[in-house]
Amino acid sequence: MNFYLGTHRPNWLKETAVPLFVSRRTLSRYRKMPRAIGSWALDSGGFTELNMHGRWTLSACAYADEVRRYRDEVGGMDWAAPQDWMCEPFVTAKTGLTVAEHQRRTIDNFIELRALAPDLPIVPVLQGWQASDYLEHIAAYAAAGVELAKESLVGLGTVCRRQATAAAMRIVHTVVTAVPAIRIHGFGFKVQGLALLGGHLASADSLSWSFQARRNPGIDGHEALHRNCANCITYALEWRGRLIERLAAATAQRRHTGSEGNR
Repeated sequence: MNFYLGTHRPNWLKETAVPLFVSRRTLSRYRKMPRAIGSWALDSGGFTELNMHGRWTLSACAYADEVRRYRDEVGGMDWAAPQDWMCEPFVTAKTGLTVAEHQRRTIDNFIELRALAPDLPIVPVLQGWQASDYLEHIAAYAAAGVELAKESLVGLGTVCRRQATAAAMRIVHTVVTAVPAIRIHGFGFKVQGLALLGGHLASADSLSWSFQARRNPGIDGHEALHRNCANCITYALEWRGRLIERLAAATAQRRHTGSEGNR
């Protein structure tokens, strides 16, 4: 699994070669783009956009222009999320729209971005709330001529806040059963979710290190540098190292359990 370290600090793109996950909402504040020394992926910032405004305030054309600028000036971009529509109940309450309408708008935006900018690495995203919603979204993509099994990556949305629950596990298993060849990116996964579901993911991102650092003691000696380590690259990279080790151990355990079960 390719793991992208989430960060609020786009300047890290020029400071570390580990894969990073950066939001356009933070990157758009930069007049001069940092030049990446590693690979990274772009978050569209859709959750904040819908939560703040109840709609997208940026046109697809303007978003495509931004993505192209970041691809060309920052370099190293693996892929970018579309302007998707999350389906958490409090988000649909904010927009006043149904889950089905959020799904339709997510597909429409993806198709529009692909038509406007076929050169950009925009990936499709699956949205829903119940497991059955995701099946309906898969079918809707197919009806629109998008074969998810042939896409290099497909984002899985509206799962990050419940990834350690039985509902999230049902959703992931439902998706991979419906489209066995699908390559899923898990948005905003936390450690427990990655440990439970990482075997089904091609990639994932997480900012949970920052939340952890805000609530817990930082690195010894860093008290003079900052109030906490919530935006500390040293803390983030050490956290990432421990996570990679934990995920490797979980993968080895799954393989061992599988081999034992086949005897």
